[in-house]
Amino acid sequence: MRRTALCIFLMLVLSSCASGTGGAGGIPAEVTNSLGMHMVRIPAGEFLMGSGETIESLQKAYPLAEKYRLENLFDEAPAHKVRITQPFYMGATEITVGQFRRFVEQSGYVPESIADGTGGYGYNAQYDASKSKRGDAFEGRDVRYSWLNPGFAQTDAHPVVNVTWGDAQALATWLSKQEGRNYRLPTEAQWEYAARAGTTTRYHCGDEPQCLLKVANTFDEASKPQWPQFAANALPGNDGYAFTAPVASFAPNAFGLYDVHGNAWEWTQDLYAEDYYTKSPVDDPKGPDEGGEYVRRGGSWHTWSLYARSSYRNWNSPQTRYTLVGIRLIMDVPVEK
Repeated sequence: MRRTALCIFLMLVLSSCASGTGGAGGIPAEVTNSLGMHMVRIPAGEFLMGSGETIESLQKAYPLAEKYRLENLFDEAPAHKVRITQPFYMGATEITVGQFRRFVEQSGYVPESIADGTGGYGYNAQYDASKSKRGDAFEGRDVRYSWLNPGFAQTDAHPVVNVTWGDAQALATWLSKQEGRNYRLPTEAQWEYAARAGTTTRYHCGDEPQCLLKVANTFDEASKPQWPQFAANALPGNDGYAFTAPVASFAPNAFGLYDVHGNAWEWTQDLYAEDYYTKSPVDDPKGPDEGGEYVRRGGSWHTWSLYARSSYRNWNSPQTRYTLVGIRLIMDVPVEK
């Protein structure tokens, strides 16, 4: 196992050298793994996690947001200092359909939407939206829908969706065994630290929602024909994608990460607690010890600008599989002994 792990690590290092990248202390700045996942090294550091914005400030920036929605953002407070004490690698993009397909084919893993026989969710233009709590055109669970079919066209270059927290864990566990490295979902703190990439603004591109058009696939004029009832909430401008976009279609943040806003929500390792920030440790917080739901971050192609902010927190049960939710993994940097 040690020999295999060493060979794979050398392969990763050679891959990074071939792309002309280097790293401090002999740690490559970029690596590409056995599934073709391009990963970038995120340095250790500290940042201000969460948000201290007032409801009045948010109302001014998002005038269409109902006050009760803004009041429900209290779980982003207080803004607090967090130290990420170790560097780590993070997927430059969300896991693609093609990468997930290779995982399934090589491992024999059966994703939960298929294994449990209940399916996932899917877009259906003919679906009666009045039957949905969200009032949109997503129906399910239905066996017709899974990671293979979210109800809209995807290629191998698009982010995989309709995947559960358990699916993400299975992928990370398999990759760790295959390569002799430690893959996992990011903690919520690692995710926000990496997404902000040194910024303190609402998005890594700035405070104004309009900047998302250059860096994110969110709900804008491209999506209005499918959801006329939400037209007022569409970001002015057209990013060209009514549904998911191929990963890395927009500009990355300063760490070289694509689509940290929009495209697909991303599972994290942390359980959710609305008051966790009031008692979170400064160094490497890992979320609460108990709970029934896991945090997801970043927004999706169907997300309004308010919910695509770096500080916004959302959550789902681990069995959730949905047309908006995907995966981004991290890989721990080996600790020198």
